[in-house]
Amino acid sequence: MLNQTEKQSLSPEEIIARARKLWLTYLTVTQELLKFINKQEIDTFLSLVPQRSELILKLEELPSHDYRKMDEFKAIAEKIKPMDREIMYKARAWLNKSRRQNSVVRSYDLGGAMMNRSVAFNRTY
Repeated sequence: MLNQTEKQSLSPEEIIARARKLWLTYLTVTQELLKFINKQEIDTFLSLVPQRSELILKLEELPSHDYRKMDEFKAIAEKIKPMDREIMYKARAWLNKSRRQNSVVRSYDLGGAMMNRSVAFNRTY
């Protein structure tokens, strides 16, 4: 984390260099997220999500600068946007599928428990 003095002492070139490094890392992590969700490796996917969130915090920490208006950063953002949309779509689909499976398992468990009870109650002793 940058303190206020460090933020103020950064030259525009240093800000751009840090932003470039962070954005390229963000791009790489986004590519990895997409790769792992495509492979249904959800544990690995979920372990990468906090890393990407941390990168966002570091980017927000940089002093205000117009580097985002530069073609280089616009190009990186344009690469990230469609991947983000695909990740969101696939993550929602996985979550919905997981919820459905969980619901089926719960209803099966409840149905089995109810059937066992009804069988026990129908016995004549």
